[in-house]
Amino acid sequence: MCGGSGLAERSGLDGRRAARPPVLEPQISESQVPGKAEVVRVSPRLRRLPEAIVRRASASQRLVRRARIILTLAGGLAPIEVARALGIVRKTVYKWRDRWLDRGGWLAEAEEAKDQRPGALLEQLLLDQARDGRPATFSPEQVVKLIALDCEPPKASGLPISRWDSKALAAELIKRGVVPSILRATVGRLLREAKIKPHLSRYWLNACPKDEAEFDARVRAVRALYKQSESLHRQGTHLVCVDEKTGTQALEHKHRAPGVKPGRVARIEYEHLRHGTLCLMANFEVATGRVFEPSIGPTRTEVDFLAHVERTVATDAQGRWIFVMDNLNTHRSASLVEWVARQCGLDVDLGVKEKHGILKSMASRAAFLADAAHRIRFVYTPKHTSWLNQVEIWFSILAARLLKRSSFESTDQLRQALIEFMEYFNKTMAKPFKWTYAGKPLVV
Repeated sequence: MCGGSGLAERSGLDGRRAARPPVLEPQISESQVPGKAEVVRVSPRLRRLPEAIVRRASASQRLVRRARIILTLAGGLAPIEVARALGIVRKTVYKWRDRWLDRGGWLAEAEEAKDQRPGALLEQLLLDQARDGRPATFSPEQVVKLIALDCEPPKASGLPISRWDSKALAAELIKRGVVPSILRATVGRLLREAKIKPHLSRYWLNACPKDEAEFDARVRAVRALYKQSESLHRQGTHLVCVDEKTGTQALEHKHRAPGVKPGRVARIEYEHLRHGTLCLMANFEVATGRVFEPSIGPTRTEVDFLAHVERTVATDAQGRWIFVMDNLNTHRSASLVEWVARQCGLDVDLGVKEKHGILKSMASRAAFLADAAHRIRFVYTPKHTSWLNQVEIWFSILAARLLKRSSFESTDQLRQALIEFMEYFNKTMAKPFKWTYAGKPLVV
């Protein structure tokens, strides 16, 4: 059928538009593509490029189909025959034939010059050209207002809820006239793109120091020690982070866990039996990441802590020791001051507890224990800065790797499990933590 007769059939003799014939593709003849050669020629060396795409298992179907079009045309078939052989419309064949004729010579030159890029250039040729896509439904100003609204507490909008969800945000945006309408799914998508997660939260404790300068100085002092840990270790000085993990429960699951199954997460029995608690006092050596000389008992009194420090120092009785710890009253006790004075050979008048001298108050005792001139000294982190003590990081590892899923029938079994885990940790996981905190107060 020629182009003219087809036009007559579509228009009709009386000028009215006739019914369109039931065809699956546009009726295009070879002569309707002016200025284009009908023969696609591919050199044997250049043929290897589309053949490699066809053989590649990871190539997309679109890329493979277009490479087949070029190879089939190069075999001498006409576009109509290629369309019939590959089961596609002729318009697609013409499109990729024309693109090959436009740029095939460029690829041939790259192949002849033994350029390393012809394969990538061919894929670029056979890929779809970049398009602008659908215009954004909502303007940047509207998206910014959505994010600003999500950062406000819902009570500021008069809603009796503690956090936003996508449905409430959509309703409030419409109520405020920011948008005429918006789906809750769209709100969720826009928040995900902005990396805002209103449904998530975590507890946080602000330090809120009374004296910013003092807080900054104490934080920087601890940070400086961490930075010098390796050199201190080579000089024979032990830098140790100390703290207590209190109330570690010996919990026994009432029923045995069924274990892991394909396609199902592990299930742990909710009901449990209580067999008492233990307090773990742990030492974390900053330079090596090793945990050593733990103290495990039912209490954490002044006597317990002093005994723990004595046992720790006894591992190197003549060495220098620096302990990093918090401001718990047992860490600044009179008995600890007296013991340090004896160990360091200090012949000084310590005074009387709660009356005068070094023993008068916890502040005066802490100042004595923190004296850098002593062979054994204590560095205290500011209040509400447990994140500054590296042993707290190890406690989180202990909870995740041992305590979270275990079942203990007694405190003795719990004690043995703690000891075995520390031995396992020192053999397989112990290493210094990479400390990146720069010394600035953390605020939200």
